[in-house]
Amino acid sequence: MTISTGATLFLGFIILQRLSELVIAKRNTERLLSRGAQEHGASHYPVMVSMHTAWIIALVVFGIGQEVNMFWLALFASLQGLRVWILTSLGERWTTRIIVLDEPLVLAGPFKYFRHPNYMLVIAEIIVAPMALGLWWIALLFTALNAAMLYVRIGEEEKALMHLRSS
Repeated sequence: MTISTGATLFLGFIILQRLSELVIAKRNTERLLSRGAQEHGASHYPVMVSMHTAWIIALVVFGIGQEVNMFWLALFASLQGLRVWILTSLGERWTTRIIVLDEPLVLAGPFKYFRHPNYMLVIAEIIVAPMALGLWWIALLFTALNAAMLYVRIGEEEKALMHLRSS
């Protein structure tokens, strides 16, 4: 198997991005909890983390020797603009957990237009990143797994935010 420099850089970017986001999320979670926020839906969190970890491992194991498709890479790069918009719109309230602060919901940035833009982004990335490496079956498999996870997660989040949405 040959190692593709493009695939290595792409996969390295995804890994570094996700690890840095976990650091940011942990810091934001601690700050929110110290301000009196409550966590909801914690029971599914380890399953979600395991699924995303498995997705990255599958990308690395099966994608490391692949050539990068420039169309899908460009699409992935454009999604990163949405990622930055989401993270900057939420600021210190962005986390990977469902943490609810008894304050008005953020309705700026993409949240002005969409109820769950971060989940829309993740759905797209779970499809686009494997496609950039020609791994259509990983895109298909993890899209199905992510759909099941989001069914649980969005239900938990909506329940947790219900009192804030009615205000």
